[in-house]
Amino acid sequence: MISEPPAVPARASGGGRVGFADDIGGEVTDAGAKRATLRDVAQRAGVSVATASKALNDRQHVSATTRARVREAADLLSFTPNETARSLLAGQTGTVGLITGDLEGRFSLPILMGAEDAFGAGRVSVLLCDARGDAIREKYHLDALLRRNVDGIIVVGYRTNPRVPLPESLPVPVVYAYAPSESADDVSVIPDDETAGVLAADHLLTAGRRRIAHISGDPDYTAATDRARGVERRLGDEGLALSLGRPLFGSWSEQWGRTATRRLIEADPEIDGIVCASDQIARGSLDALKDLGRDVPRDVGIIGVDNWEPMTSGASPTLTSVDLNLKELGREAAELLFASMAGPVEPGIRRVRGRVVAREST
Repeated sequence: MISEPPAVPARASGGGRVGFADDIGGEVTDAGAKRATLRDVAQRAGVSVATASKALNDRQHVSATTRARVREAADLLSFTPNETARSLLAGQTGTVGLITGDLEGRFSLPILMGAEDAFGAGRVSVLLCDARGDAIREKYHLDALLRRNVDGIIVVGYRTNPRVPLPESLPVPVVYAYAPSESADDVSVIPDDETAGVLAADHLLTAGRRRIAHISGDPDYTAATDRARGVERRLGDEGLALSLGRPLFGSWSEQWGRTATRRLIEADPEIDGIVCASDQIARGSLDALKDLGRDVPRDVGIIGVDNWEPMTSGASPTLTSVDLNLKELGREAAELLFASMAGPVEPGIRRVRGRVVAREST
């Protein structure tokens, strides 16, 4: 994680011989023998150093015959390219920046893990920065990453509401994860919250529930309104409407789940299924139903969203939930950044579909 912007050595210019010294000029190994260099490989294959570099890095504009000849020369000389020099020869540093708005949040961490998995497979170093939802701190970290000459940046939001994009003039590609950019010209990857609502309602319908209610969170969050829209859409497909005719919006808390559930049962004692827009709300709903003498799942089926393990496994009965596949979201963001580093990528918003993880509450 970056806490102070470090002093960054300037890149070599005019051909960059300083940066490429290990591979072009050679070095002495521990055994005292001179290691084969990129120049040695080029001379052996009868090509230029630039062509040898392109062939070994699988770049375009190198014929299959030349590529094979260079690789054969590299094998004969036991050439093992220095990773830093290879990256510099390719015009990249092999590092990417990852700015998150909420490092301690339960949503950011799986996204970061998924992205890091994808980057690790490509031998890319990740510089992690926590902006803590502060625009000034975010700019500070952005400047620090650019001084480190990162090859690209992923920005992870702390809520799914669209956010102000980074400046258009940045010299590196940017991908937005969890919170989409407000600009249609940017590349964003977000959870498919509306489909999460559809999946939750469908699961209860499949279990035979017909009088279904929905308890959601803060209506200022797009996640709350999107999930509610998905629930209502799926019920509408069956010619059904929500109990009370509308979702109950409140907060993302267990207390709200308890309060809303009591209100629902008082207004409609025949409710047999409740979609909760988060696992925390669902935990509160479970508590309220116990207090009211309702058996879960015999009398009422409960499903949450997020698949947050401390909430789902710690509940009694264990809680069915919609997993938003946040690790997959992180992996996709990383892959899109890789693609953006290689060339233009179709802008717009990609949505990652979730899945139902069934447990005892349904």
